Amino acid sequence: MMSFADRVLAARLGQTHLFCIGQAGFVVKSANGQLLGIDMYLSECVERVEGHVGYKRLLPKLFEPDELVFDCVIATHFHRDHLDIDALPGLMDNNKTILFAAKDCVDDTRGYARIQYVAPGDHAACGDYKLDFVKCDHGTGAPQAVGVIITVDGKKIYEAGDTCLHTEWADELPKDIDVMIAPINGAYGNMNEMECAAYAQAVQPKLTVPCHYGMFAAHGGNPGKFYEIMVEKKLPFLFMTQGEDVLL
Repeated sequence: MMSFADRVLAARLGQTHLFCIGQAGFVVKSANGQLLGIDMYLSECVERVEGHVGYKRLLPKLFEPDELVFDCVIATHFHRDHLDIDALPGLMDNNKTILFAAKDCVDDTRGYARIQYVAPGDHAACGDYKLDFVKCDHGTGAPQAVGVIITVDGKKIYEAGDTCLHTEWADELPKDIDVMIAPINGAYGNMNEMECAAYAQAVQPKLTVPCHYGMFAAHGGNPGKFYEIMVEKKLPFLFMTQGEDVLL
């Protein structure tokens, strides 16, 4: 059976691919074959750092950090399931990958080259990718967290980041978002299932992909409840299984 990394590398050029790797982690492959990773949790460091069973990894690791060489990697904030400190050496020990990290990641990334620290309102470019960093409200535990709008091949992917609900932010976002990725776990300052649906109704993306559920017992998130709400509201959504590839 072909490994996940091999499937990413073999994904057809000329199309934009979005892969789900679990928790809030996604991989994008541009039509030209350039790779972007966002909030990739590739180790078991959360349980190691937090030290209790509520943070045991419940979804398998799809690939080792050094199996894919990314053009750019984004860490929306310093929490270990978004900035995986155990995976970081394998991701960055090459002469290519650029890390775009929220400013609260500084202490964990000292000594690495090719890092840009970002805040809401910042803009950056990395090969095929245009990155616009936007507001995110993850509470007092991560006040410098960011969301990001990734534009690639004429498509817009909005990663809301770990955030509570602010429907008023929809007025500040583009009106042509193809995919919105947002949490539904309703803990640690994140939107719950109802709030994520309300945000989708405000933002009106072509597709909403829920995230931040299934990885840890302590994190919560009920996909069945989100399903019922989105169906009732007649809003387009997609549950992505771990390793799934969606063409944009």
